[in-house]
Amino acid sequence: MAKMKAIEAAAKILELEGVNKAFGVPGAAINPFYAALKGLGSIDHVLARHVEGASHMAEGYTRANPGNIGVCIGTSGPAGTDMITGLYSASADSIPILCITGQAPRARMHKEDFQAVDIESIAKPVAKWAVTVLEPGQVPGVFQQAFHIMRSGRPGPVLIDLPFDVQMAEIEFDPEAYQPMTPYKPAATRIQVEKALTMLNDADKPLLVSGGGVINADAADLLTEFAEVLNVPVIPTLMGWGTIPDDHGLMAGMCGLQTSHRYGNANLLASDFVLGVGNRWANRHTGSVEVYTKGRKFVHVDIEPTQIGRVFGPDLGIVSDAKAALELFVEVAKEWKAAGKLKDRSAWVAECQERKRTLQRKTHFDNTPVKPQRVYEEMNKAFGRDTTYVSTIGLSQIAAAQFLHVYKARNWINCGQAGPLGWTIPAALGVCAAEPGRNVVALSGDYDFQFMIEELAVGAQFKLPYIHVLVNNSYLGLIRQSQRGFDMDYCVQLSFENINAPELGEYGVDHKAVVEGLGCKAIRVFKPEDIAPAFEEAKKLMAEFSVPVVVEVILERVTNISMGVEIDAVNEFEELAEKGEDAPTAISLLD
Repeated sequence: MAKMKAIEAAAKILELEGVNKAFGVPGAAINPFYAALKGLGSIDHVLARHVEGASHMAEGYTRANPGNIGVCIGTSGPAGTDMITGLYSASADSIPILCITGQAPRARMHKEDFQAVDIESIAKPVAKWAVTVLEPGQVPGVFQQAFHIMRSGRPGPVLIDLPFDVQMAEIEFDPEAYQPMTPYKPAATRIQVEKALTMLNDADKPLLVSGGGVINADAADLLTEFAEVLNVPVIPTLMGWGTIPDDHGLMAGMCGLQTSHRYGNANLLASDFVLGVGNRWANRHTGSVEVYTKGRKFVHVDIEPTQIGRVFGPDLGIVSDAKAALELFVEVAKEWKAAGKLKDRSAWVAECQERKRTLQRKTHFDNTPVKPQRVYEEMNKAFGRDTTYVSTIGLSQIAAAQFLHVYKARNWINCGQAGPLGWTIPAALGVCAAEPGRNVVALSGDYDFQFMIEELAVGAQFKLPYIHVLVNNSYLGLIRQSQRGFDMDYCVQLSFENINAPELGEYGVDHKAVVEGLGCKAIRVFKPEDIAPAFEEAKKLMAEFSVPVVVEVILERVTNISMGVEIDAVNEFEELAEKGEDAPTAISLLD
């Protein structure tokens, strides 16, 4: 057996578990870990400007490609509390990240030592597992268990807290004898699949709902194949967007109160049976259970047993990893098709596609200041099918889901449930770090952009280029819109006359100056006809300088984006498309 410091064993286990990238901020209590990383030499480190930023970079890294696990490192005390938002975000969306914190020596814990806090107790509600390691000999087992927990069942984040003296203690550890633990993933049985398919086959107007669990399981191709064998339309959730290409003949639109298509809601409401795979029936997708479930039966497939029946009781629940279930669904569906047992769904598919063709929102506005819908139209023109979009929350993200197009799993990277402002910049950097050269386009409103704007310096320092579209209405736009119900417009305006940038008028912060001060490039646009040239210039600047490039579009101050309180009662505040030229980049044109 080899003698080494416990922290050296921890670093080696990261390598053996496949980690080659970490994000973090050094500090006194975690310096032994940084010394171990330096000695190991196989794990690249990206220095964040804020530990919350590092946690979101780890999220972006994980979400970028199948099998990735992002690692976030920080010192004791505030570094751990800074990670809590990242842990919550990852936990809410079933994203495995490993957060590692330093801690005061064991003898000084619980004595109000400098930067000592019970981070294990703080993190437990938002982590799949949180642990302070109190015995040096347990360090290898804890790290091994951490990866097993993150990968087993419903994926999720783990926090490991390491007292300074535990890190420094010598232990026996043989790297050659180390073996990662096989993750546990429940699998559907044939009888369950046959019962589900019998219910689907008996229905007249069935739909598949594809959730983020399909992406987590790397099963998007299976989902599409299953839909094709059955010839049944698919409604992806926001987290499942990209599991079937937007222009596929069976893509029936997204359903929901905000991040939805008009035709997606209409198709769901016209259905009589729904098979959900890897989804949670989140309330932004369903609205009220009464409206969502009325007149239709449900089968729910999810990897987490406690998700079955959590929102409403399905007619059949199946606990299974999405990939395992879909493999069996495809196998049985092919058998039934060969035997002529499957119903002809062509009329139902045509009905759904006719809604897709006719129920479009207008995007082509020539107004100055710019209407936000025009920005997404120009994005569709400028950015290709391989583009990975990154966004988090707000009217900008809601409108993006209504107007952009996604053609591939993991090409829509979104913090779906937690929605923390500031997430977009660090998450985009994490995606770029995971796959250098990837075509990444981030999207933010001005407030999301300002929350963690300092992380752009990370992109400049570590050469992580991407394009960031910043739509600026100088408002907390989503909250302003929600305040309409309270008959107020209160404490949500970001506007002021910037004495250093009179050309901005009332639009406040000079984002261009700040972005350039952080070592990146920026372009500002005031007119709709200038958006497309700005995107082309951004591509050139990104290629030339290998840094993030921000394209800021000055929007009209007030635009209300389509949303409602029920999927059958969505308010359309703007003109709807009546002919093809009203929505020239829509998937299905009106004429």
